[in-house]
Amino acid sequence: MKVVLFCGGQGIRLREYSETIPKPMVNIGYRPILWEVMKYYSSFGHNEFILCLGYKADVIKNYFINYDETVSNDFVYANGGKSIELINSDISNWKITFVDTGQSANIGMRLMKVREYLKDEEMFLANYSDGLTDLNLLDMINWFSKKKGKTAAFMVYQPSQSFHVVKRRKDGTVDEISPIGNSGLHLNTGYFIFRKEIFDNINYGEDLVEEPFKRMIQKKQLVSWEHKGFWASMDTFKDKKLLDDIYASGPAPWEVWRKTEERFGRQINEVTPLEHGPN
Repeated sequence: MKVVLFCGGQGIRLREYSETIPKPMVNIGYRPILWEVMKYYSSFGHNEFILCLGYKADVIKNYFINYDETVSNDFVYANGGKSIELINSDISNWKITFVDTGQSANIGMRLMKVREYLKDEEMFLANYSDGLTDLNLLDMINWFSKKKGKTAAFMVYQPSQSFHVVKRRKDGTVDEISPIGNSGLHLNTGYFIFRKEIFDNINYGEDLVEEPFKRMIQKKQLVSWEHKGFWASMDTFKDKKLLDDIYASGPAPWEVWRKTEERFGRQINEVTPLEHGPN
């Protein structure tokens, strides 16, 4: 299945970075969070991506046009750097379509602008590109594929923070206070599966989760998959620091591809010379 990645927003709450680079290009370790999300999907065999670009689209384009495979792969360095041969590759099987979906478009409109690239897809995946998880994607896809008559599914997560939820009346009287983990509330994590009928539910100008999702709820076409493992988003500097700390302590839980490498041994490709090695 193709994977639609929404990566055109400004990341206002990450001002420390987003004034110079778009939010999806903020690094976790030595690769952008966008790469981490793409690597996650690739580990489940989904290697065809459609990037919905907007704010600072050129930064994302240039990153992949000038992609340096040696940063995250083993290689042989010889002849004083005149010869660099990759021992393995991490994106050689990726196909990426870059689409400018507008500077200020909302998620719904970004999705509509890539509709033509999905015309042959009965089902496709989509993601906000700002959250990481260890979700077994195959389980969720198999579950949704059996949900006949359903148009969309998304992964939900029960927050584990220590703050409390308060139920109150208009006059200020408190009826209940409880930890958010006991509230029954769940978060939309931005991990979506859509059938092509999603486009029949979006009108021009609408955001994805507002009117279209409410419409599907009324028609009982929207379902959710609860994940109880790891999930974390990167909305603020504090969130980024948490992900950096998790990454540094390694292995990070969202690096599901490493589990495959540990079980079966790292896939070693034929030693391949870089097309443009250093002179």
